[in-house]
Amino acid sequence: MESHLQLHVVMLPWFAFGHMISFFLLSVALAKAGIRVSFISTRKNIQRLPRVPSNLEHLLKFVEFQLPVVDGLPEGAEATIDIAMDQIQYLKVSYDRLSEQFKNFISNEAPQVIIQDIIPHWTVDIAREFGVRQIMFSTFSSVFWAFLGPIEYLVEGEGLKEHWPSAESLTTLQKWADFPSTVVFRMHEAKEFFVGAFGQNASGFTDAERLALVVGGCEAVAVRSCRELEGKYLDLLEKVYRKPVIPIGLLPPAPPPHGKRENTGGDEDKIFKWLDGQKVKSVMFAAFGSEVKLSKDQVHEIAHGLELSKLPFLWTLRKPTWALNDDDESILSPGFLSRTASVGMVHMVWAPQWEILTHPSIGGFLCHCGWGSIVENLQHGHVFVVLPLILDQGLNARFLVEKGLAIEVERNLSDGSFKGEDVAKALRKGMVEKEGESIRVRANEMKSMLVKDDYYIDAFVGYLKKDLVVKKDISPP
Repeated sequence: MESHLQLHVVMLPWFAFGHMISFFLLSVALAKAGIRVSFISTRKNIQRLPRVPSNLEHLLKFVEFQLPVVDGLPEGAEATIDIAMDQIQYLKVSYDRLSEQFKNFISNEAPQVIIQDIIPHWTVDIAREFGVRQIMFSTFSSVFWAFLGPIEYLVEGEGLKEHWPSAESLTTLQKWADFPSTVVFRMHEAKEFFVGAFGQNASGFTDAERLALVVGGCEAVAVRSCRELEGKYLDLLEKVYRKPVIPIGLLPPAPPPHGKRENTGGDEDKIFKWLDGQKVKSVMFAAFGSEVKLSKDQVHEIAHGLELSKLPFLWTLRKPTWALNDDDESILSPGFLSRTASVGMVHMVWAPQWEILTHPSIGGFLCHCGWGSIVENLQHGHVFVVLPLILDQGLNARFLVEKGLAIEVERNLSDGSFKGEDVAKALRKGMVEKEGESIRVRANEMKSMLVKDDYYIDAFVGYLKKDLVVKKDISPP
């Protein structure tokens, strides 16, 4: 007769908050499907993640690893949010030294599947040694990966020299793109990305090499996306990777237990009290994610743009490292808070982005174009005003513009600088001017198209469970 084993999946995200949140949301979705999930991270990171729903605690467990101490990594730093950009290489050194703890866990727990991020290339040999299936879960868009192309072009050799010889090569489409597209890097973005992706760092592996090793070792790639949004890019990615690329949906967080947000007694209550007093779809929400470190000039120009736009706004601004000891007034341009007190609110501690986007007074989203923020906003139908700043964000911004969902802030294409006047112009176009009406309509239409998350998760669960039926001969006693 046949007996069904309970599937045990190990989740291994990179220690960046946007990555960990996406992995957590996928973990919850899998646990809801009856799959046992072990989520690996460190104590500090686990404490920063949402709590596991009480009805899933028997299936979804956090597994605490000890992050090794390494030179160059500040004491207590366990995620990219804790450090400067130039220190991330040392976090990778420490992260790579988790391999022995991970190997012991796989040996002892014998899971059937590893779902992992792009950074831990060392899992490939471990998975092979213990016969564990391996899937890469991408917290980035398929647009981004498809742009970079086949993995053999990402490592040292003739392919790399031919296709990615310099930053300038990132500003044009490559031959594997089989449809016209405007999704390319600007030169100022390309220079920074080229060094980050192909440049050497203290860990001894470039990010491009890590990606190539992980994709090469896994049996499939799962993407936080859907065909309604990225259909042709998902197909292109499957073509260049030559293995299954599986969209798993947009992974919306669970709604509040009683259908509406309850006051917590924390600072964020002030946000929702203020939003409750605004008109429907009138507020521009500005937020730039957990990884972006805004410079003083960027903060001041964004502030200037919000003020010039004369639109109601909510700006959640993580206090910059250059201003940790400054008060809120001195971080922003002089007099900004007093001049905008009647129309805007600036919040400088953590804020629940998903819940803010859910509020009926929000009408637009000024953001950096991190993929996690994009998929959250798409589910609420707000117009995007985009100001990409690091990593893949430039490609994501062009993609949204190409889809008719966004206005990109104009900037100096040589150095990426921008002015408050350009921010204000884009904000007003997105929110109130006739020129942006088609984009507002398109954003709302897209919201109604993205409603098949259960379908995508069910299909992914079906894929995970394939070949896990074990036939046993039961002999009479």
